Amino acid sequence: MLPDVSEIYGSLLKQQHRWLVTGVAGFIGSNLLEVLLQHNQLVVGLDDFETGHQRNLDDVKAVVGDAAWSNFSFINGSITDPDVCHQAVTGIDFVLHQAALGSVPKSFEDPLRWNANNITGHLNMMYAAKSAGSKGFVYASSSSVYGDSPILPKREEVTGAPLSPYALTKWTNELYGQVFASGYGFSSVGLRYFNVFGKRQDPNGAYAAVIPKWVDNMVKGLPCVINGDGSTTRDFCYIANVVQANIRAAFYTASMQSTHHAFNVGVGEQTSLLELHRLLADAVGRMTKQAVQPATCAPFRIGDIQHSLADTTKIRSHLAYVPTHTLATGIEEAVAWYVHTASHA
Repeated sequence: MLPDVSEIYGSLLKQQHRWLVTGVAGFIGSNLLEVLLQHNQLVVGLDDFETGHQRNLDDVKAVVGDAAWSNFSFINGSITDPDVCHQAVTGIDFVLHQAALGSVPKSFEDPLRWNANNITGHLNMMYAAKSAGSKGFVYASSSSVYGDSPILPKREEVTGAPLSPYALTKWTNELYGQVFASGYGFSSVGLRYFNVFGKRQDPNGAYAAVIPKWVDNMVKGLPCVINGDGSTTRDFCYIANVVQANIRAAFYTASMQSTHHAFNVGVGEQTSLLELHRLLADAVGRMTKQAVQPATCAPFRIGDIQHSLADTTKIRSHLAYVPTHTLATGIEEAVAWYVHTASHA
């Protein structure tokens, strides 16, 4: 019988480990940092603030308090620098590698930069962790690796051709995972995230995801833009589920023998963009007591896939992962955070 979520987090309180979180000032990285510090863990964070924000670290400090914050040390540096990567992994038990450039459309504009960060940077980090003898290496992959495969739900063993430079970088990360397992005996886990959302996800800038961007527009009284006719579907996964998956995967890698695994991290719910807009509009309307503007439509974006839905059979059986939040419960928490943040801006 594999441990449930409360047992996993309870075990953290009983024994300190030393963790490295790359991209720690970003959305996912800062949420990982918060949970690890709340559970008495020692954390080293690495970030160059290219897409992360100091305000995310300040927010974590305010949430966890000074005592827990004293267990955190920060390195301002880039994963594209091999020396920084080797410095960061010194004495580290578990690496949670989240640092990367997102955005399918932006990756078409500058594929060289995406390659440098997401492939070379990933290789730097994995090689440094292998050289340092880290027990576990977990990294952020993506549902974009399924490419043009029309099969639903998405199962780990069936992928298609990548549809963007971004997708190609994530697929390459997984290939390196396989080679490091067979060639070096270094185990790792790639987590294929399905449309993650939650607190600290930036609604502004070039890499803004749909949920924070739409909530920001709704709060400001602006219409949301739907790319396509709204029938596009996604499996939206709340951040708490992703944090759980990372911690479970870290302990799992420590027990693996020269193996690489990729796991879907989703909920297993398929939601159209039109339905997502309705759910968000309802939540924002209730919380702000204001009317939400109707959505407008724009052309479908190059490189985007039409439909996505995670098969979570493998991660449930290997890691005992069970989502604690559905889209509906995640929206309640996320929108409440965004509305509160907007009102105190």
